[in-house]
Amino acid sequence: MPRLLALPLFALLAATAHAAPPAARDDGWRVADPARAGFDVATLAALDTAIAVGEAPDTTSVLIARDGRLVVERYFGQGGPEVLNDTRSATKSVTALLVGAAVDRGLIDGAQAPVYGFFADRHWAHPDPLKRRFTVEDLLTMSSQWECDDDNAFSAGNEERMYLSADWTQFALDLPIKGYAPWMKRPKDSPYGRAFAYCTAGSFLLGAIVERASGQPLATFAREVLETPLGIRESQWQRSSEGVGMGGGGTRYRSRDLAKLGQLLLDGGRWNGKQVIASDWIRAMTTVQAQAREDADYGYLLWRFRFNVGGTEHAAWAMSGNGGNYVFVVPSERLVAVITRTRYNQRDMHAQSQRLLSEYILKALR
Repeated sequence: MPRLLALPLFALLAATAHAAPPAARDDGWRVADPARAGFDVATLAALDTAIAVGEAPDTTSVLIARDGRLVVERYFGQGGPEVLNDTRSATKSVTALLVGAAVDRGLIDGAQAPVYGFFADRHWAHPDPLKRRFTVEDLLTMSSQWECDDDNAFSAGNEERMYLSADWTQFALDLPIKGYAPWMKRPKDSPYGRAFAYCTAGSFLLGAIVERASGQPLATFAREVLETPLGIRESQWQRSSEGVGMGGGGTRYRSRDLAKLGQLLLDGGRWNGKQVIASDWIRAMTTVQAQAREDADYGYLLWRFRFNVGGTEHAAWAMSGNGGNYVFVVPSERLVAVITRTRYNQRDMHAQSQRLLSEYILKALR
């Protein structure tokens, strides 16, 4: 009962908080009043209430930017402006940006570069002519022909098996070629000519390729080509057993810095007027390359969802990670939304975060 009595007061405080713009900081973000940016403040306040009553447990932050200005910045629980959020597989999208930076610098010969050519100093199990034809784009689109599926506990390439390996790079290179049961679609029968299977080992190997191509640790290359140009002063990158940067997950960023990554995608690779990642690469990242599920498509290590709000369909690109972590980019509304959570390995974590976007953030647009 005390909690129920407190909710009206909480809603009033939330509405008051949403009426003002976020604090201006020396990090490159311009800020604006959410109402002037086209949001209904009462609906945004309802989002805070929804989080308070447990509609999206373990939410730590919600940030919204529109037209290049930060208009909402809210923290909950253990969240805060200086917290480095572990957004798990959202890192994969950052890795795709780093591959683009390497291509732009001539370090990788485009998305069609052969994967195994970067590892000529190694030998691998299950030799097959198909492996010689694997391209960087196959890994970017989760459509290589490795027997690798994180959603299948029996898969040879399941990420949990990789984590137990002493050499993750070798683990990936050694993966067998997949077979197809009668009920499975082969690439030629699949939308966009690609048979999708979510494979963290492939994203990890992309990070290893960037390291080999650049001659630098992945964290160092990221700092030079991406983080420093965006004004990101701090991050934490993970490494594999053998010391290779973990391009498949676990990189930690502040919420405002995650929003910068979303804005970079929305603005064609530019941040505050400066081209950071080539626009052609961003265009390829945000072009549908494969069908991931009946309700979701996939670009270059980016998800594409569709949300129906008030009879209007909104397409949203998304960096997505375990726990219900998201950086949403909605081009039609010139909008970026960051949701960080620590609801790791829990049922409905993704559906809850997506509902925050559709039922509150998008619905708040006037």
